[in-house]
Amino acid sequence: MYDRSDRANLLSTELGDRVAQARSGRSEQLAGWAFVAPALVLLGIFMIYPIIWSLWMSFQVGKGMNFSFGGFTNIIRLTKDPVFIRALTNTCIFLVVQVPIMIVLALLFANALNDPTLRLRGLFRTAIFLPCVTSLIAYSTLFKSMFAADGVINKALIAVHILDAPIAWLGDPFWAKVVIILAITWRWTGYNMVLYLAAMQNIDRSIYEAARIDGVPAWARFRYLTIPMLKPVILFTTVISTIGTLQLFDEVYNFTAGTGGPSDSTLTLSLYIYNLTFKFMPSFGYSATVSWVIVVIVGILSALQFFIARDRRPSA
Repeated sequence: MYDRSDRANLLSTELGDRVAQARSGRSEQLAGWAFVAPALVLLGIFMIYPIIWSLWMSFQVGKGMNFSFGGFTNIIRLTKDPVFIRALTNTCIFLVVQVPIMIVLALLFANALNDPTLRLRGLFRTAIFLPCVTSLIAYSTLFKSMFAADGVINKALIAVHILDAPIAWLGDPFWAKVVIILAITWRWTGYNMVLYLAAMQNIDRSIYEAARIDGVPAWARFRYLTIPMLKPVILFTTVISTIGTLQLFDEVYNFTAGTGGPSDSTLTLSLYIYNLTFKFMPSFGYSATVSWVIVVIVGILSALQFFIARDRRPSA
């Protein structure tokens, strides 16, 4: 009888402890949600709601605030809009040409500046990184003056007899794209270089020493050792560079005074969205549809990049 009473008391005590722990855990969860709730409310108001609203707006037709549900009218309009097709083509050209050049340059600079025997490494790193913290207006003005008809670029090319006459860089459809690609590459190569350099400095130097002792040349060490170990960082920079290029707006707007010229040769999707919303008669529904085109392209390209860069481990 005494044993049964002790067991009952023990079970009662354990049950009470479990109930107390459950209440304590529940109160801690409530306290945690109370701290997180303001951030979640702000996130919902300023991020989730605009996303849902823009998706709803993409199915609306009309001008200004006079719009109504139009179904897939805006999507059909996309396929027949020559300006949208031109903007999409220009954006894809910037993406395909500029991003690979920038990634390769950043890798080469990072590899060169990772050499412990190089003098003035800090100075070179700062000089290459400095453009990405430069004011957009300042560097846009600088590039426009450099590539003007009487700018320093034309004068230098004529002085070395590469050109006979100055080039209207921002007045020619082809060369205007070249100038914008050069400007973006100049500004953001240093940003990617710093990320690669930080990753390289975490690689064990003994790996390179062993390869060097085995007679592996420098280019092979870079190709077969450095690049594979930087794979996650390269994937990250490629994805964010892709997203940034697809959203290209600032450079084009400043270089062409918001026109995307000459003859829409530098018009991008983001600039076209801006024109649809603020410059022309406001067409919020159609501009929201164009915005979702960027979202879909970013999602597809990001998924494709992750798929290509995935680890291909042989099955057991």
